[in-house]
Amino acid sequence: MSDIELGPGKRARAAYSFDDIAIVPSRRTRDPEEVSITWQIDAYKFDLPFMAAPMDSVVSPLTAIEIGKAGGVGVLNLEGIWTRYEDAENQLVQMSKLTEDKAIKKMQEIYSAPIQPTLIKERIAQIRAAGVVVAGALSPQRTAQFHKAVLDAGVDIFVIRGTTVSAEHVSDKVAPLNLKKFIYELDVPVIVGGCATAQGALHLMRSGAAGVLVGFGGGSAHTTKKVLGISVPMASAVAEVASARRDYLEESGGRYVHVIADGSVGSSGEIAKAIACGADAVMMGSPLAKAVESPGKGWHWGSEAHHLELPRGDRVQVGTVGSLAEILVGPSHLADGSMNLFGALRRAMATSGYSDLKEFQRVEVVIDRV
Repeated sequence: MSDIELGPGKRARAAYSFDDIAIVPSRRTRDPEEVSITWQIDAYKFDLPFMAAPMDSVVSPLTAIEIGKAGGVGVLNLEGIWTRYEDAENQLVQMSKLTEDKAIKKMQEIYSAPIQPTLIKERIAQIRAAGVVVAGALSPQRTAQFHKAVLDAGVDIFVIRGTTVSAEHVSDKVAPLNLKKFIYELDVPVIVGGCATAQGALHLMRSGAAGVLVGFGGGSAHTTKKVLGISVPMASAVAEVASARRDYLEESGGRYVHVIADGSVGSSGEIAKAIACGADAVMMGSPLAKAVESPGKGWHWGSEAHHLELPRGDRVQVGTVGSLAEILVGPSHLADGSMNLFGALRRAMATSGYSDLKEFQRVEVVIDRV
């Protein structure tokens, strides 16, 4: 990709978001019923290729169970409301009633309560008792402190999720997490992110991650671009990390690392575009926050919104559009891509003539900037 000169001595790459591209159907079509959208990572197979983002407005123990039964995997935020308060529901009701001018400050107060290892164990046990795959997430900063409690509780998939996660964090104050050693010593698949470049992704793949998250997540609730000046044009990022996956597959002698698009996946069309760019699955928050069952009660936020020193996210009102089942697999009564997300993916693949996700990663795409 050619660089663009910003000025003497400074160049920039052109990069594209999902809004900038479109999928091009091939000469062949097929019936949607003949399309497979199953996804398998490690020993776990899912009917739907998605993970629900570890955000308190999206995943509670109850919604994690419902998402698991629907065919996806709900990732519980293990340093959120559910592991700080016995009465988490009451805290969520409080947050749903906050006025805009007081929301961030009050959320900072609510999230300043200590994380309780006993609650980590209880929440994971509740999900496990329902017979679904149990996935939990910690930030890189909390992983060393709480990972033993998480593993002892019986998590199936461990997610380390931050704005940016690297295998070479540098710190003079605390000993950084040795990601490669940490993953090597675990008996469960670890998914790590976010990353945005081939080089960053390769480092995470070489650390032993089963999957890498591409992007920063929390697209609709994020203000990271405004606060830090950092942003990830997702179409280019997913395609670049997918190329790193191919390189690593050859380098490692056949070890396949899953690429999971995490961010700017707010509609069914963007799910299809993420797969078309090379993702194996997506991680999403705001589409699920619109479910009547979601714990955010029509509001949506991520952990960045209540950062004690530098909040870089908003609490946004997304409203409700239907049940969790309707949002995932329909039927839909809206034409905006917010419902029947995976029925739409199945139809996009069928319209383009592809029968499974791996094939669909090869579909033709075009630049479609308005």
